[in-house]
Amino acid sequence: MSRQAYTLIGLTGIIGGLIAVLMFAVLRFAAAARDVRRHNREGGMENALLTAALEDAITQLKAQERAMAARAEASERLSLQIVASLTAGLVVVDLDGQVRIVNPSSRRLLGLPDGPLAGSFRDVLGKASPLVAVIDECMREGHPILRRTLELNDARTTVTHLGVTVSPLVGDAGVTSGVICLFTDLSKIADLEDQLRLKDTLARLGELTAGLAHEFRNGLATIHGYARLLDLDALANPQRTYVEGLRAETDALGQIVTNFLSFARPTQLAVAPVAMQPLAGRVADDIRADAERLGGRVDVGGSWATVDGDEVLLRQAISNLARNAIEACEEAGIVPAIQIYGEVDREARLLRLHVTDNGPGIDAAHRERIFRPFFTTKQKGTGLGLALVQKIVVTHNGRVHALPAPGGQGATMSVTLPLGSV
Repeated sequence: MSRQAYTLIGLTGIIGGLIAVLMFAVLRFAAAARDVRRHNREGGMENALLTAALEDAITQLKAQERAMAARAEASERLSLQIVASLTAGLVVVDLDGQVRIVNPSSRRLLGLPDGPLAGSFRDVLGKASPLVAVIDECMREGHPILRRTLELNDARTTVTHLGVTVSPLVGDAGVTSGVICLFTDLSKIADLEDQLRLKDTLARLGELTAGLAHEFRNGLATIHGYARLLDLDALANPQRTYVEGLRAETDALGQIVTNFLSFARPTQLAVAPVAMQPLAGRVADDIRADAERLGGRVDVGGSWATVDGDEVLLRQAISNLARNAIEACEEAGIVPAIQIYGEVDREARLLRLHVTDNGPGIDAAHRERIFRPFFTTKQKGTGLGLALVQKIVVTHNGRVHALPAPGGQGATMSVTLPLGSV
């Protein structure tokens, strides 16, 4: 072969080797590209999975957050409902003396207004000074006060009896953050105890003195009988005057003994529903002539209800109160203005009947004593009229109080009776 042929074969071999190397490089590049694409695809899937997991975790956390918020809101709402539904009064005070919680029962029992009550407990509860004192004592001493009984008086001397417990408010770390005061109205229990004591006292008084009154009445009847046997026409003028005085005194003493025996006798009630407005109207009609004789008047007003009781005895009690009012005005030379006023408390199921006059009033020292037998401020009184009123009212499970009249002039006799079952 010629030199040119060998040269051509050599060139062809070199070119073939270059082509082989180039093809190998292309194949390796293509393989590398496939590996890169496969890696990218696998990495994208991992990123997608990671992103999905993170989104799912975030969704669950948000759901848990919403659930926790809902539970917290429900717990707070339940706490508010519990505080609002408590029949006992609740007052929470912090260490600075600022009122934090006052529930509706506290407002009702203490006569507090609606709306926010921010400020010092001494200002917020200022009218209930005994309650302020026990809260202040607990804050000062740091010891709980358990089941203490307090008495609160309103403007008309009506007494509210409270059973109070005050305790330090301690947090999770054992640190005191204030005090919590719980109190309940014990007035009904106190009234019931007073009624039982009065009934027992009246029963004992009747048992001890009824026999004595009968014996006194027998002797008085003998004196009165002999005085009647004397012929006044046959007596000289001085002796005739003495016998007339003897007869008058024995008549008066006989009436006193009769009244006392009526008071001491056990009361038997003929219980039936009694509509109190018509009864008050009949009492007003009974005494209106006496009031008009003095130039005065008798009015009936207010709201009324039905009670369970003895109509005859209730009418006697209210009539005694009204006649006493007219007599007080007459003795003071005042034209009587008598008002018989009814007031219904549906929540407490009570009827409050007030007999108000414009007379001289009742001395504060006498307001409780005037219902005792034989206590009287009248020159010719026997001291049994108001005692009999109290006996009738107490027998009907009620109470009677002497109060100042609205405006300060005169007096008010307030009778409280439970409403009827119908």
